[in-house]
Amino acid sequence: MANAILLLLALCVSFSFAVPSLEVKGADFVNPKTGARFQIVGVAYQPGGSSGYNPGSDPLSDGTACLRDAALMQRLGVNAIRVYNLDPNINHDLCASIFNAVGIYMLLDVNSPFSGESINRGAPWESYYAGYLNRTFGVVEAFKAYPNTLLFFSGNEVINEESHELVPLYMRAVTRDLKNYIAKHSARPIPVGYSAADVRTLLLDTWNYLQCRESSDPKESAPGRVEFFALNSYSWCGDSSYKTSGYDVLVSDFAKTSVPVFFSEYGCNVPTPRIFTEVPSLYGPDVTPVLSGGLVYEYSEEEHNFGLVTLKTDGSATVLGDYDSLQKQFNTLNTTLLQGLQAQNTTNDIPVCNASLIVSPDFLKNFTLPAVPPGAQTLIDNGISNPNQGKLVPVTALEVTQVVKGSNGIVITGLAIKPLADDESNVPNGQTAPPASPTSGAPPAATTSKKALAPGIQRNWAGLAMASLMVLVWLALN
Repeated sequence: MANAILLLLALCVSFSFAVPSLEVKGADFVNPKTGARFQIVGVAYQPGGSSGYNPGSDPLSDGTACLRDAALMQRLGVNAIRVYNLDPNINHDLCASIFNAVGIYMLLDVNSPFSGESINRGAPWESYYAGYLNRTFGVVEAFKAYPNTLLFFSGNEVINEESHELVPLYMRAVTRDLKNYIAKHSARPIPVGYSAADVRTLLLDTWNYLQCRESSDPKESAPGRVEFFALNSYSWCGDSSYKTSGYDVLVSDFAKTSVPVFFSEYGCNVPTPRIFTEVPSLYGPDVTPVLSGGLVYEYSEEEHNFGLVTLKTDGSATVLGDYDSLQKQFNTLNTTLLQGLQAQNTTNDIPVCNASLIVSPDFLKNFTLPAVPPGAQTLIDNGISNPNQGKLVPVTALEVTQVVKGSNGIVITGLAIKPLADDESNVPNGQTAPPASPTSGAPPAATTSKKALAPGIQRNWAGLAMASLMVLVWLALN
């Protein structure tokens, strides 16, 4: 009996629950089990910045660091992270499993700053070759099996004022190749799309160019068409408003989108400190019918001072005032309403690729994609050689071991992740700041309503029930 009790306790902390893998239906991300539309409430996650990326390690390769950051993100209330630079040849299982356990999705770029690992906007025809595609397919292989892999970015701000005459063609080509590879080698569809700079003179042309379909026959596939469109938007600065920021223009411009549109970055840092008054608007009734949320730039404090948390080389961390401000704004959201609405934008018309879609006289109007590079079609058909394929693993450690301080300088005690039940994603928890006390690990007085606490109770009982069932099976067999 004692062995059974020990087994029960072990199962309670190590059983791997999974978030629901989302699907794209029209202009919405949708939970296929409930039909509910999903809103991204996320942060950009690239500790060290792009200059800190080196093969052999990346933001999702250090389980201890991921546990620390996942605990802080869970308290913050986010349900998604964007990771820009990844090494497809190393193990990401523990980090992916930790973020999965706390209900956080991963939005992943397939490129890196290194030569040969991204499209060169100055000469895209030179950087588009089999070796480059092998690298992007490697990222797909490494992350395709994690249920919380939400999507892949085929490019980030590659199209700009100097590169809009030819680069869009190669963005469609890379998107085509990634989609074809996923269709052949992934057990489920994973959407591929593009992250654009919010350059208003190019934004709509970029969106129209990338979201259109090659054929007028809706029954035919649209291989080069993106499955979502994102923009890095910093137009809301300080205590702005829906109209002053231009959010009203964005909502009007994207009202007829045929793919999900969201902010792949937002969070202007002038003036400081940030107050994030755009959050209620971004997730309010004016914007949510069109946009699917966004990701705050960025989690870790880097040289340009956009961070929510300062990370030290010894593994310790300090929460910044921007974290507290953002958490307070997230806590104002009605998450039940936000994440519980049934998807409605599932049948928007898809425009057919035509020069008439393009307004700028200089923007590319040719939609004939370049051929797949020599050798790349074999990779698409047969898969890359010796792929590093990730999988979920049990998360047995829940408590953060590094020293983490609140914005008041006091050490946060009792910091840990709280695994969610199956098919749940993270939501703001009602706290106004991480609990910080020099002597006690007790959480602060609850500010969450009884109704909001119910899911947490259900999570605990769901996990306990599953673990108990497995114990009974074990006992029957032994």
